[in-house]
Amino acid sequence: MYWSKALNSSLINGKSYQGSDSFTVNNPANEQLIETLSSVDMAGCQQALDAAITCFEALKSTTAKQRSDVLLKWHSLILEHKQALAELVTLEQGKVLKESLAEVDYAAGFVKWFADEALRSYGEVIPANSPTQQLTVIKQGVGVVFGVTPWNFPLAMISRKVAPAYAAGCSFILKPSEYTPLSALALCQLALQAGMETGAFQTLVTEDAAQVGAFFCEHKQVRKITFTGSTRVGQILLSQSAQSIKRASLELGGNAPFMVFESADIKKAVQGLLVAKFRNAGQTCVAANRVLVQNTCLDEFLAELKLQTARLKVADGFTEGADLGPLINTEAKLKAQSLVEDAVAQGTKIAYQGDEKAGQFMAPIILTEVNQSMEISRSEIFAPVVAIQTFENEAQALTIANSVDEGLAAYFYSQDMAQVQRVANSLEYGMVGINEALISNPVAPFGGMKASGLGREGARQGLEEYQEVKYLCQSY
Repeated sequence: MYWSKALNSSLINGKSYQGSDSFTVNNPANEQLIETLSSVDMAGCQQALDAAITCFEALKSTTAKQRSDVLLKWHSLILEHKQALAELVTLEQGKVLKESLAEVDYAAGFVKWFADEALRSYGEVIPANSPTQQLTVIKQGVGVVFGVTPWNFPLAMISRKVAPAYAAGCSFILKPSEYTPLSALALCQLALQAGMETGAFQTLVTEDAAQVGAFFCEHKQVRKITFTGSTRVGQILLSQSAQSIKRASLELGGNAPFMVFESADIKKAVQGLLVAKFRNAGQTCVAANRVLVQNTCLDEFLAELKLQTARLKVADGFTEGADLGPLINTEAKLKAQSLVEDAVAQGTKIAYQGDEKAGQFMAPIILTEVNQSMEISRSEIFAPVVAIQTFENEAQALTIANSVDEGLAAYFYSQDMAQVQRVANSLEYGMVGINEALISNPVAPFGGMKASGLGREGARQGLEEYQEVKYLCQSY
């Protein structure tokens, strides 16, 4: 079951690096120790940066075809080790095994896409005003990249960043979450096994994210940062990077509305909500956070939702038939419980609540009579809690949906085609699911508006995030 080649220290320039301090990784399902890891120190960070700088200079002489071939080999190795990688994700992150298996495919999909996209990154010839000039545009890798990834998708959030960086010819230094470092180390090992240069992908594991982040964000020889996580941390990293004018890609918090109009196919909408809310026990940045239901169809929607939610099985991710695993830690559960208690104190009703679970497990809860003023409507819940608000008409629904600072993902269900166009155009979100809850795909741009971040991942835009555009004007 356990990933047999997992390391217990950082991978710097292709070698294990032992720091002076250590930290532990625990299984969120039973809180038992999985591994004690050596935490990288500042000397290790400097070694990683030196190796990345040297490697970037070497990558400049490689062709897109060479880098594409390495990525294709990495893709093949990820799929070859699919079962072991998935079991490792379930072990240290907690999500149910069927979701971990799906994440391996998802992570591999980004590697394959960018292996192909490396060969489709074209320059440009501009018609010149003078017959003695030739004007061209070429694209080059931006340089050394520092990336920070979260624990909720410990494989996919890495491949979504490292693969385009390598396709562009950049070297990458990764700081994964301290909750899920083993998945990152395993993925890094496979990349090196695929032929990626040792300085092209390095993984630094630590509990001291602030110190390591500040080192790389403030260093002028790091030319880009990429981060997926909370808005608060993203603001800190962006501020630290400002002095050296770094490129930045930030995928930050979400507060997704899930809108159900009276014309919707109610059963399809409920099935979509089960995915958008309960996948990874509600711990996704694109999870449905505010469920907005037109008051004329609330009773039908709620009856179907309660029926389907009651069938969900909460258990250890390795348990046969499990649908929801544990939350990542006790603090996450306490936060969710606090949001529920606050809403109930203000008049919210509990329409459904599963049997109470011990430890870090949390049974699904459905709340009704929620309103915009409640903290649960303003916070990213990150737990299996459905918070339902009602609306009377389309205009009111859009006002509620667009009333938050975040603009990552939104969902709505309607079979009125004119309404579909109006609502899709009016939502202030970077991604919109229309009668669909699974919207992320390697071929499509992932990212948000407003306080949900900068830049896009996936699609051709995901490669462009790691490239500089250089204009050449030649006279002859």
